[in-house]
Amino acid sequence: MKNLDLIFQAKSVAIVGASTKEHSVGNEIVKNLASQGYSGKIFPVNPKATELYGHPCYPSLSAISEAVDLMIVVVPSAIVPQIMEEGGSLGIKGAIIISAGFKESGHSELEDEVKKICEKYEIALIGPNCLGVINPALQLNASFAAVMPPIGSVAFISQSGALCTAILDCAKEMGIGFSKFMSVGNKAVLGELAILEYLAEDPLTKVIAMYVEQLSDPEPLMAIIRKITTGPNPKPIIILKSGRTGAGAGASASHTGALAGNDSAYEALFRQSGAIRADNISQLFNYIKIFSTNPVKSAKNLAIITNAGGPGVLAIDAVVEDGLVPAVLSAETQAKLALALPVSANLHNPIDIIGDAMADRYRAALEAVLADSGVDSMLLILTPQAMTEIEATATALVDAKNKFGKPVAAAFIGEELVVPGIKILRNSEVAVFPYPEEAVKALDVLNDFFEHAQRIIGEVKEIQNVDLEKVKNIFAQSRAAGVLFFPEARALAVLEAYGLPVLKSRVARTREEAEVIAKEFGVKTVMKIVSQDISHKSDAGGISLNILPEEAGDKFEILMARVAKNRPEAKLEGVLLEEMMIDSGVELILGGIKDPSFGNMIMVGLGGIFVEVLKDVVFGLNPLSREDVLVMLESLKSKKMLAGVRGAKPTDIEAIVDAVLRLAKLLEDFPEIKELDINPLLALEVGKGVKVLDARIVIE
Repeated sequence: MKNLDLIFQAKSVAIVGASTKEHSVGNEIVKNLASQGYSGKIFPVNPKATELYGHPCYPSLSAISEAVDLMIVVVPSAIVPQIMEEGGSLGIKGAIIISAGFKESGHSELEDEVKKICEKYEIALIGPNCLGVINPALQLNASFAAVMPPIGSVAFISQSGALCTAILDCAKEMGIGFSKFMSVGNKAVLGELAILEYLAEDPLTKVIAMYVEQLSDPEPLMAIIRKITTGPNPKPIIILKSGRTGAGAGASASHTGALAGNDSAYEALFRQSGAIRADNISQLFNYIKIFSTNPVKSAKNLAIITNAGGPGVLAIDAVVEDGLVPAVLSAETQAKLALALPVSANLHNPIDIIGDAMADRYRAALEAVLADSGVDSMLLILTPQAMTEIEATATALVDAKNKFGKPVAAAFIGEELVVPGIKILRNSEVAVFPYPEEAVKALDVLNDFFEHAQRIIGEVKEIQNVDLEKVKNIFAQSRAAGVLFFPEARALAVLEAYGLPVLKSRVARTREEAEVIAKEFGVKTVMKIVSQDISHKSDAGGISLNILPEEAGDKFEILMARVAKNRPEAKLEGVLLEEMMIDSGVELILGGIKDPSFGNMIMVGLGGIFVEVLKDVVFGLNPLSREDVLVMLESLKSKKMLAGVRGAKPTDIEAIVDAVLRLAKLLEDFPEIKELDINPLLALEVGKGVKVLDARIVIE
């Protein structure tokens, strides 16, 4: 948005509510603007004062005779609309409302009034109820944070003003600089979406970091994040999301509903869009460090240089666990190392240059290793020995990084002794960590982002061969009968209408019907109880397997009697006879649920009766592309089972993908579907597809 420049590039700022009282918010903002190097014009607005920090005070916005780019409002919430109306009528197009007392305090009507005024005058607004914004390049501190951070390439967006001040304090100590820094508050007008669109075009911003508590508008948000994180010049977006353990879906009639918590939708949004999730503040800083100091290149094949064997081995363990690959050094590189290192040194990865290594030995190893075409990235580990040249070693690493341009990180393990080296690395934009495991994790995230940035974003293709009218009729008939929970027979009919491969099945309500159906099928069958009161049939003893045609009558009566005994309160409608699946495969679960904020969520994972125990499932958000589904499958812990293990043949991945996309289409076409389970979906070997073995649907 063009008007955002009037906030971040403001040449003149009016502070309405400028106060002469020290340590008040209105006073601190004027002091920050006046004392931290801002060269633009400052107009404090206070009818009871004549001067503040060397700047004349004005009784009102209207009394300012010069043009104002940005108005900062720090007055009681009740009069904020009046101030905004005045500013808008004067042509002021940028605003920050610091004041609280709006939606967050139960006064939504005030916030709505402010929003209407901004729409009327096309005012770009940050807030209300926020800390403000900082642009270090202009020394513009339009906030009540005391610290002016150094200039850098990181843009930070936060929904928490209090966290902002802590981040600023920590970042300064870590040598992290910012291109833009902002607290968005209630997001009455401008939220993350508009700010991301602005930062996408900001040449000073290389990395975007965010703290969020709640997000909305998932589709446009996903689109802008994908735009920023892919292509020839991708920018990583690192998000620290609170509320991971918030209340889930509560009581549910399906596995999907039981497994879908509030956080599942965010995980899906981040994964599909390419955003990087930080689990805690420490990770947030680690990821900021690795991205702000390194090019977005492959870090897959990682080499480790260390003066201590133990930390080197620990680092290799982390490499393997995190998904990177220990780089294999070429014979030429090993020959170079042999000439430069002691006989007792290890010439293989991790390269142990021995505890008495001085800076020249580190430098020689760095030159040899980083020149190797088989090395994508490098981690240098240093422990402080009596002869270790900490500062000179740090300088050697800085020189090598600048020369070779590959992603590098350092782990300087210690406290006081390593501080001088750490300062050199931070001042020279080398990512340095206290422990090697943290460095490896950060490099792994860098590599994952590089691979994401190269990935082609798949198109959402139209699903063919669906019978929309058939499902409409099924739902209409069900509502008319007061049926909202679909037993398997009716659920299978819905799935079949959308091209999902179901087995031959029919419902028998009597012994005689069961015998006739079994004879017509002429194969072994499975019997499953039909009852709207029973969602998990196996728990009620409502499933019998491997039934021969001639056994159907007896098995029908046995099954009905068993369930009646186990669940005497349930109304039993009969038994579903389904052809017995002979082929073996991997049991998956597909599911769908409607999230109140994010819309349709689609689940896929390892199925069977232990799905809620193992919880190896992943969620996606509509709309889904083929590529999105493949990424979902790749993120499963059980993905190796799909590829074939212990002699089993690989499963039909394309058939799994097609089933997920058809389910997604069904959920899109029928938003009244509240919950849906297909469990199990049997994934057969390549060429044989998948089969729906059981299903349930709940509609609103």
